[in-house]
Amino acid sequence: MNFLAGTWVGEWLVGLGRISAMSRDAVLSLFTFRVAWRDLLYQIYFIGIKSQTVVLVTGGFTGMVLTAQTYFQFHKIKMDTATLAVVGVSMCDELGPVLTALMVAGRVGAAIAAEIGTMRVTEQIDALRTLATHPVDYLVVPRLLASQIALPLLTMESIALGIGSGYLVGTSLLGIDPAYLWYNMLKYTEPIDVVISLTKALIFGGIVALVGCYKGMTCGLGAEGVGKATTEAVVYSSISILISNFFLTLVLQRIALLLA
Repeated sequence: MNFLAGTWVGEWLVGLGRISAMSRDAVLSLFTFRVAWRDLLYQIYFIGIKSQTVVLVTGGFTGMVLTAQTYFQFHKIKMDTATLAVVGVSMCDELGPVLTALMVAGRVGAAIAAEIGTMRVTEQIDALRTLATHPVDYLVVPRLLASQIALPLLTMESIALGIGSGYLVGTSLLGIDPAYLWYNMLKYTEPIDVVISLTKALIFGGIVALVGCYKGMTCGLGAEGVGKATTEAVVYSSISILISNFFLTLVLQRIALLLA
């Protein structure tokens, strides 16, 4: 393995090992209930409530444009009333959790990396260690738990607004029969779709928090290091979300078929 040292492959493997170790420590801390509850409540407010505007705008306009695009295609084959069914399934299975996670990664992931990176540069993390306080317990765990609590709730809001806005566009602008439009959405959007959405949101929340915390705690010194860590946190968490979404879709849909 010596030939990998100093290469991007070696650096990637080292980084993977470090973030895995940090994830292990965070999970162990959760099971031992070493959580700063005051920090947890603040992080829920910061990640959840303060992210609502961008998430709701994204979900609402995604539902509207998806309704319009689906209608224009379905109208050719006289399937207008099935438009909202496609919107419901798409928002629940894919667009709701993925777009919500990407927007939260852009806002929260960058903020987490910048905040913890600044603490590292100013040696506040070293000060925590001298006070016998594990940085993972104090910094990572509240953000991880808050992200996994807030993201499923934000995803549900995004899905509900996306379907609602799509319904309004379909009935008021496109002239689709409201009764059949709503009936078909309820018929083809099943509870398992909501379960898949929540499962994805829970995992995506962990990805955003862990990547942001890791990049902040391992950032370089100086303002340049903090800026680089902030950019990498957004990029890496977004890529991780998109890649993991593919494998989660294969696994969860296969499980849904087995349970059907």
